[in-house]
Amino acid sequence: MTRRRWIADEVSGDRAALVGEHADHLVRVLRARVGQEFDIATGAKVRRGRITRVADDRVEFELGGEVPAASTVNLTLVLAVFKFDRMEWAIEKCTELGVSRIMPLIARRTDAHLAAAAAKRVERWRRIALQAAEQSRRAAPPEVAAPGELGEVLGRASGLRILLAEAERRTHLREIIGTAPVTDEILLAIGPEGGWTDDELKRFQQAGWIPASLGNAILRAETAAIAATAIILSSLT
Repeated sequence: MTRRRWIADEVSGDRAALVGEHADHLVRVLRARVGQEFDIATGAKVRRGRITRVADDRVEFELGGEVPAASTVNLTLVLAVFKFDRMEWAIEKCTELGVSRIMPLIARRTDAHLAAAAAKRVERWRRIALQAAEQSRRAAPPEVAAPGELGEVLGRASGLRILLAEAERRTHLREIIGTAPVTDEILLAIGPEGGWTDDELKRFQQAGWIPASLGNAILRAETAAIAATAIILSSLT
């Protein structure tokens, strides 16, 4: 039987613990008890863990042997901020698929009220990513950065950089993944509702990003993010 995986809040030698709300879910919902075994992700490794102590807001584990880790692709998702319920869906599903980090972006067409509130949503986005990472048996959740501007993204970007753009009709995402050299990092940018502005498209391309299409259909931002992530990761793993 496959053991459920938890990402430790505290690690010290051969000991680990879940704390706070994280522990509360294991205690109250899953009825944790001393002696149960789970896979415990400790950052660099995943190890077998046996519960040694259970309290309302803390579950402690004794760590055993290492669990083999699956191969991963270093994929950064640059996600223009859009309606929060749909964005949370995209974060959850792209985490399950295996993105390495998520960089929320305040784009020109991001609604002003969403842009103003985005910074306050980061901790919620990180909790969603943590829960999705455990659900999908990842060793660690993706890094979820604070919302940034386009200049910050272009200034730190390196590796294979792909820009999904509705205006692009000639080059499909699959073609780029199939022919371009894959470097240590792949960056994938998904635009907001309404798409990128002409100025944004120009700035991306001047910085070396490759425009790509998912086909003739016009997809919602969250659908495009999930579909493109699945295409890249399934092609490279």
